[in-house]
Amino acid sequence: MKRAPLTLGALAVAAALSLTACGSGSDADSARPEVKVEGAFIPAPASGDMAAGFFVVRNGGGADTLTSVSSAVAGDVTMHSTKDGVMTEEKSFAVPADGDLDFERGGNHLMFENLKHRPKEGDKVSVKLHFAKSGTVDVAFPVKAATYNPSSHASHSSQ
Repeated sequence: MKRAPLTLGALAVAAALSLTACGSGSDADSARPEVKVEGAFIPAPASGDMAAGFFVVRNGGGADTLTSVSSAVAGDVTMHSTKDGVMTEEKSFAVPADGDLDFERGGNHLMFENLKHRPKEGDKVSVKLHFAKSGTVDVAFPVKAATYNPSSHASHSSQ
């Protein structure tokens, strides 16, 4: 009977090792993120003191989180999701490991609020995207026609 605790102990160690081995092959979430921003643009605002912004974050590494956005052109830049036609302000967005985070018309988007000046088509707006792990990424958002809608955004699903 004294061998039973030893056998149970050996089984527990073997189980722990097999679980560790399973986890080590799928730790993309703990790997270093490799974020790139593509397709950024701001449709020229027709009037008022607000504008929208769209882009895609491509991540070739571990998971990250977009925690905030800032720009000198606006008093505040907020992040929003849109589901079933309802826009909701979000505090952050998950950037999946080896995946994309889309900000596109009808889905996730930025709102540039209290514009200090209204950007015109052809301008470039400097924007800082702040990530939890990747730090700050500076992006020049070109200002496009108010009706501009790139086909590349349509091929991605919203996160």
